[in-house]
Amino acid sequence: MPAGPANPPLGLQLADTARTISRAFDDALTAAGGSRPTWLVLMALKKQPTANQRQLAAAVGIQGATLTHHLNAMESAGLLTRRRDPANRRVHLVELTEHGENAFHDLRRAAVAFDEQLRSGLDTDDVERLRDLLARLQANVAGPRDSGHQPGEAPTA
Repeated sequence: MPAGPANPPLGLQLADTARTISRAFDDALTAAGGSRPTWLVLMALKKQPTANQRQLAAAVGIQGATLTHHLNAMESAGLLTRRRDPANRRVHLVELTEHGENAFHDLRRAAVAFDEQLRSGLDTDDVERLRDLLARLQANVAGPRDSGHQPGEAPTA
């Protein structure tokens, strides 16, 4: 079906949908006392309880300087501690505090509730089909060099 007033280009509709969902998710995290960067750092530290800043930056997908800004705020809020790595004094190890653990659980509850709202009216098959379609759309624009598979082909796990 061609794009037109009744049918905007699929990329535009997808971008608008992603923006709406992203804003709503950010609002849910804010209401729970956090933010998306805080949530991403907390999740990464739950997966790897003692991580250095380089590992965290890679896990969260942000630059080191940006991560340092977030870690400074999180440390000031008592969510985490940083200490020198005894094996390499140039490296800082990051760990959650008890307050950080509590914040993780608060934000996790908010994220799960948001996901339930997002999935409202969708059954398991709908969700799996959506995941497949999103993966195929991503593959279409990533290209074989970036994704390791051909355009239109869903990536394999």
